This record gives sequence, C-alpha cells and structure tokens, in this order.
Amino acid sequence: MVNTQEVWAALADIPDPEIPVISLVDLGVIRDVRIESGTVRVDFTPTFLGCPALEVMRDAMAERIRALGAEPEINVRTDDSWSTDRITPAGREKLRVSGFAPPAPRNAAAPTLVQLQSNVFRCPYCGSTDTHLENIFGPTACRSLRYCASCRQPFEQFKTI
Repeated sequence: MVNTQEVWAALADIPDPEIPVISLVDLGVIRDVRIESGTVRVDFTPTFLGCPALEVMRDAMAERIRALGAEPEINVRTDDSWSTDRITPAGREKLRVSGFAPPAPRNAAAPTLVQLQSNVFRCPYCGSTDTHLENIFGPTACRSLRYCASCRQPFEQFKTI
C-alpha cells in the first residue's frame, strides 16, 4: 500500500510543463494528497483555470500515481486561486538559478503597472536592481520581460499574482 510521503515524493519529480526547471510541488499547485480505500486523491489548483497545460499536468500526476500501484483521482480546485506566494523557497531558487526572476511577495492588493516598472526586481544573473520593464506581456500570462542595465541580460520576471 502506498503512503502519502511516497505520493508527494513522486509528484515532486513532475516538472511544470511550461517551466521544467521547477516541479509541480515547488510551484505550489498541488494542494492536498489523501489516500482513501486504495485511491489516491490529489487536489490541485493550476496557475490559472485556462492553463493550456492543465491536462498534461493531470495526466502526469495520474501516471506517477499508477506507477506506485494506486488508482488516481485528480481534482482541479476552483474554490481558491493559485498565487505566486505558493512557490516554495526551493522553487524560487530554482527559478533564479535558471534565469527567471522569482516573484516578489504578494501584498494585499494586486501589483500596479508602476510597481512592475520599478527597479526593485533583481537580475537573476548578476543580482543588480538596475533593471527595467521591457514588456509587461511575456511568453505566458504570468511573466513579463525585463532587462538588466548592469550585465545587459534580458530575463523573465514572474509577475506577482
């Protein structure tokens, strides 16, 4: 019989389909794991409900659970939204090391354009805060494009959601 620790460990090996340097567990989309009568129930909240990788994530979780010898039940939670505050410290470091600037901690209110344009965001390559917003629209809805004036590297900034 499989236990919850084994399930969490298996799920921690699943990379995010869009940003494979971070796992689904480190991204904070997996909310709960329960085992009831031989079925492993996983609740997860995608980064947004229109996520094109929703089915890919679901299938990967189900495949890992079946490999453990259990029957999966994957539930998408819509009663609570994902936020960047759910990214683990290890996940933030993995993002930084791979060239993504991790999101800043979320305040009570959503970030404003003025906040996004500020130079408080650190370059993941050299650590400088001499950065500026190049384009609020990055390759996905949760990322913006920034530029570091110190090392002259472009990089992606996770928006604080």
